Amino acid sequence: MFVEGEHKEIFSKVQRAGRRTYFFDVRETKAGDYYLTITESKKFTNDDGTFHFKKHKIYLYKEDFTEFKENFKEMTEFIISEKGSEVISDRHQKNYSPKHKSNEANEETSEFSDVDFDEV
Repeated sequence: MFVEGEHKEIFSKVQRAGRRTYFFDVRETKAGDYYLTITESKKFTNDDGTFHFKKHKIYLYKEDFTEFKENFKEMTEFIISEKGSEVISDRHQKNYSPKHKSNEANEETSEFSDVDFDEV
């Protein structure tokens, strides 16, 4: 049943990613056309141990699909080409230490080998 003010769901997918969950929903307008909503839901824990969710939603209409897809592809390809696909964060790697550009330049031109003193 279609209720006034609601938009009918046609197709949905869920992507879980740690504390975040992404919802991809195809919905139908009153006129019978389709559009996409992308919702990010993030879980937060309160001091008393209870939790709540914060949600952010994007509405994406057909006339914007091509440009959105091109921009999304360009941005994700830029990130992968600049930083690779490996996830680097303090949360995932306790001993992570970022390299500075000046050190990377010196390492490339250095004639010395890298030595891991933990292995010696």
